[in-house]
Amino acid sequence: MQTTFLPAAAPFLALALVLSNAAVAQVPPDYLQSLQAAARSADPAFAAFSASRGQGWFNARHGTDWSCSTCHTGNPLSAGRHATTGRSISPLAPAANPVRLTDAARIEKWFKRNCNDVIGRACTPAEKGDVLAYLISLKP
Repeated sequence: MQTTFLPAAAPFLALALVLSNAAVAQVPPDYLQSLQAAARSADPAFAAFSASRGQGWFNARHGTDWSCSTCHTGNPLSAGRHATTGRSISPLAPAANPVRLTDAARIEKWFKRNCNDVIGRACTPAEKGDVLAYLISLKP
């Protein structure tokens, strides 16, 4: 019989791996799937969300004076500041703020408020998915 040697630190290493994975929170998969289904329903040619499209959309002005980056900065890994109220805004990217974008209802509320401010209408499922793909792709 072969005995496996585990160093005394093995339990701590395993715990560290679990905690490090938990610290990088993710958008709920069912939320992304619902966005993807809605995007395909609106456009049968839709293939996938794009982080590069999301980055462009995040930084662009859409007929108003604001873009997403107006308040969230050009680097969503950093804290922002609301353009009107001056209120501090926690980093938007999950890599810098693990509690961000982990609850579908809160994500929807965030999109509803911010899309209205930035583009004066609701964002499409494809726009939401692209922005989320961009935010998820960011690493510190």
